[in-house]
Amino acid sequence: MLEDYKKLFLEKISFISRQVKFYYLQTKWYSKKYYEYIIISLVFLIIIFYSLCLTAPSKFPVGVMISVPSGSTLNEIALSFKDKHIIRSAVAFKILVFFRSGQGGAIAGDYFFTRPRNVFHLTRIVTNGEYGLIPLSITVPEGSTAVDMAIIYERYLGGFDAERFVELALPYEGYLFPDTYFFLPNVGEEEIIRTMKENFFIRIGEIEEEINHSGKTLEELVIMASLLEKEARTLDTRKMISGLLWHRIEIDMPLQVDAVFPYILGKNTFEVTLADLKIDSPYNTYKYKGLPLGPIANPGISSLKAAADPTENEYIFYLSDMNGNMHYSKTYAEHKHKKATYLP
Repeated sequence: MLEDYKKLFLEKISFISRQVKFYYLQTKWYSKKYYEYIIISLVFLIIIFYSLCLTAPSKFPVGVMISVPSGSTLNEIALSFKDKHIIRSAVAFKILVFFRSGQGGAIAGDYFFTRPRNVFHLTRIVTNGEYGLIPLSITVPEGSTAVDMAIIYERYLGGFDAERFVELALPYEGYLFPDTYFFLPNVGEEEIIRTMKENFFIRIGEIEEEINHSGKTLEELVIMASLLEKEARTLDTRKMISGLLWHRIEIDMPLQVDAVFPYILGKNTFEVTLADLKIDSPYNTYKYKGLPLGPIANPGISSLKAAADPTENEYIFYLSDMNGNMHYSKTYAEHKHKKATYLP
C-alpha cells in the first residue's frame, strides 16, 4: 500500500514538473515575441518620426539664397526655416542646434544649398557657418543689352533683383563687357555692374593702339561697336561694315541701321514696318543722321576693334543674304538689284 502511494506521489511530482516546464517555455516564447514586437514597433515609430520631422521637405529651396539675419533668435530662425520649407519641425531643429552649439545658436549670414539637406546636415551647416557659397560661372554673350543681362543673372542668382539691375545698368549700356564671370550666389547688383565696367576698361587695353589712332572718341567707338555687334558676326565683316558706316557719316548720309529697332521697340528686325522707320527716337538712324544717342548693346572686343580699325572702302550700301553672306554696293541702283537677286 505504501509503495502505491509513493508511486502515485512521484507521478504527481513528475506531472507538475512537466507543467511548470511547459509554462516556463511558453512564457519565454511569448516574452521573446513580445520583445520582438516592441523592437519592430520602435523601429517603425523611428522611421515615421524621421520621415515627418527630420528629412528635408519636398519643397526644399535648392539654388536659392537663404539669409539668417544678424541678431535673430533661434526660435525666429526655426520658424523662418519652417515657413520656407527648409525644415519639417521647428522643435527638432532647435533641439539639434542646442545640442550642437549650446547657447551659440545658428551663425548669421547667407546660405546657399545645391541640394536638399536633412535637419542633421542643416544644423551642422548653420552652427558651423558653412555658407556653401561657391562661385557660379555665368556667361554673358557679346551683344547683350542690360535687359538681356538681367534675364541671364536672374536665372542663376536667387536673390537677384532684375528690375533694379536694369535701372542701375542702363546708364552704362555699352560699357558692361560681355564675358564669363564668376560670382558668388549672394552678389549684389552694384557689384556685378562694377565688375563688368572694370573688365571693360581692362579689355580695351588690348586695342589701345587702334583706339588712339582712330581719331574717334571712346564714346563714338563704343556706339559704333554696338551697331556692328548686331549687324555682323565675323571680324572681317565687321571691319568692312565699320568702314562703310563711317563713310556714310562722312558724306552726311543717315546710317539707316535696322539693328536699332529691336532696342527701340523690342521688335525683331524682320518685323519692322515702314511706319516704324519714322518713329521719333534719338536711336532711330533712319530719322536722324550720325550715330544714335548711345550704344544699343554691349559689344565684345571684336566689334570694338572693328569700330576703331575699320576697313576703308567706297561702299555705301550692304545687305546680308539668306545664307548670311554680305553683299556691298556703291549705288542705290546696284543695291536694289542685289536685294532682288539675293533676298526673297
